[in-house]
Amino acid sequence: MQTDSAAKQAFNPVNWYRAMRQDKPVFFDESANIWHVFRYDDAARVMTDYATFSSDGSRMAPNAPRESSPILSSILRMDPPRHRQLRTIVTQAFTPRMIAQMEPRISEITNTMLDKVEASGEMDVIRDLAYPLPVTVIAEILGVPAEMREDFKHWSDVLVSGDFDERSGENREEFFQTMRRELQGMYQYFVQVLAERRQRPQNDLVSALLSAQVDGEHLSDIELLGFCVLLLVAGNETTTNLIGNAILCLDENPEAIEQLGNNPELMPGAVEEVLRYHSPVKAMTRITTTETELSGQRIGENQMIMAWLAAANRDEAQFPGPDRFDIQRQPNRHLAFGHGIHFCLGAPLARLEARIALNAMLARLPELRRVPDAPVEPIKSAIVSGVKNLPITFKAAH
Repeated sequence: MQTDSAAKQAFNPVNWYRAMRQDKPVFFDESANIWHVFRYDDAARVMTDYATFSSDGSRMAPNAPRESSPILSSILRMDPPRHRQLRTIVTQAFTPRMIAQMEPRISEITNTMLDKVEASGEMDVIRDLAYPLPVTVIAEILGVPAEMREDFKHWSDVLVSGDFDERSGENREEFFQTMRRELQGMYQYFVQVLAERRQRPQNDLVSALLSAQVDGEHLSDIELLGFCVLLLVAGNETTTNLIGNAILCLDENPEAIEQLGNNPELMPGAVEEVLRYHSPVKAMTRITTTETELSGQRIGENQMIMAWLAAANRDEAQFPGPDRFDIQRQPNRHLAFGHGIHFCLGAPLARLEARIALNAMLARLPELRRVPDAPVEPIKSAIVSGVKNLPITFKAAH
């Protein structure tokens, strides 16, 4: 377990982001053979210009058999036109109308979870709400039992773990073997779910994906698995970290809690500022399809690019006073959900879940604050940013 100060530094490396934006905004890491991008305009271009900066998994991992990898066959790792065709199918489940219809159910789940802790005067935000809420919601959308959520969380953790700084040689190989074994278990589970839905379709997203067609053809098994895996991870990991990061931000800025208490209508703006200030997704990768240039640096073809969204969201050129947490910041064109054709499909759902959860916590848990000096453990990942635990206290209900 890290100390609290070490955890804060690992969780939110703003000083490193600032130094890189100023001195090395586009930097080539020879040891890892990857380019790092830190400024807003450069990161936005990497996310938007898919013709130059590809998401194609077969480019990123040319030796990996695409037909046996659901991750590489998900829309996250596709370029147009196939990306557009498949995204159109699943977009129907995340329309504004469909998301709005989920609000009562999300509120019910949230309040049921708060009922269990309200009288105690203490809780762990991650364990008791931020983790079980989104994983329960996405399980219901997919049509799989909520009792699988422990497995879902475990599989999600495996998929986003990517901090190899402390791994080398045998340790790294052991890590990859463990990851492959866990992913195989996840694939086998969803293969079983798909088989059951083929026999007995239900009113859920898995059944809808099975019946969907593109140009008169149904999705392949590997594409169906890719959707299930992507929705599982994206449907809970980002929202868990968004809610946890929001409580950290509010605890560090108690005046924001007072503002929200007096004006609950400010919550949507507060959620956007959390997304910018403590971005749940730190970075995204792309690969160049041709030689190009970013901030004066020539980058060759087939070069890996790491676009640091969290650094871009603190760019002084885009956000006045970027290190100030301001729940009324306007405009707030952050990149926390990506940009362009790969803008996060579940962003409206994540925003809704965070808004409901935070409003409920502030309304039901008066005098909410972090437990003083209680250590929190940051998630070790090159991709996501959050904490594994977050103990708080509040005035217990009678």
